[in-house]
Amino acid sequence: MIQRSDFRSASRLRVRWAEVDMQKIVFNGHYLLYFDTGMADYWRAVGLPYADAMVLLGGDVYARKATVEYHASAHYEETLDVCVRCARIGTSSMAFDCAIFYGDKLLITGELLYVFADPATQTSRPVPQPLREVFEAFERGEDVLQIVLGDWATLGAEAGPLRTAVFIEEQGIPAEMEWDEDDATCVHAVVRNRLGQTVGTGRLLSHGPGVMKIGRMAVHRAMRGSQVGRRLLQALMEAARERGASEVLLHAQRSAVGFYARNGFATRGEPFDEAGIPHVAMACAL
Repeated sequence: MIQRSDFRSASRLRVRWAEVDMQKIVFNGHYLLYFDTGMADYWRAVGLPYADAMVLLGGDVYARKATVEYHASAHYEETLDVCVRCARIGTSSMAFDCAIFYGDKLLITGELLYVFADPATQTSRPVPQPLREVFEAFERGEDVLQIVLGDWATLGAEAGPLRTAVFIEEQGIPAEMEWDEDDATCVHAVVRNRLGQTVGTGRLLSHGPGVMKIGRMAVHRAMRGSQVGRRLLQALMEAARERGASEVLLHAQRSAVGFYARNGFATRGEPFDEAGIPHVAMACAL
């Protein structure tokens, strides 16, 4: 019998009223939507921002076949775990096992079969070796992310484009406010996936005796809600600890306060605007 522990990737979702049929159980077709949600999180779990990864790999992934087997029903308001694993990779095809659990109870199983293909003609192509290796490494339990620390001369070419995308293009921060003289003296961190793409960056600078400040935390838009932000923050905090700091500070955008609070930070002082965006100061003892 398949078990929850057989999967490294899982999405948690709560059954919504609109997904329940006249029998007061989840309508059978919605389970395919749940599988699709699980697949989106699987791409994040393996460290790949889907759209950018497909451009780099020169192809795209197309659904070929989907099967669903119903063992028991899910009900309104139940919280489900939608689990996905890569079961096998052929020449051009990739098969994924899916399972939906309510607690430890297995409700639904299925398989999704995809084909890697040319996006212009939708004709199949061999699965690129780098993509094959990412899936295989993840399923073996290996780390699919690499965190590198260094100076701006070493990492600026990787950190810069992501900061531009997040802060300047997405959030509308003026370029003259984004780039400053601190970049030259900071410790910078970059998170790379196994395709060599930069999916996270941040920096660390001195802020007085025993205190360091974390800033310019940016995560690729498609990778938010994954482990990238947490691991990036932990790497910067460890770097501060290694440099003798007893406390780290940061200016959190109000939308990110919950994330930092879950990682040990507490608010300090009153909210304020920075670059036209609401912020609050937060601190964490090391």
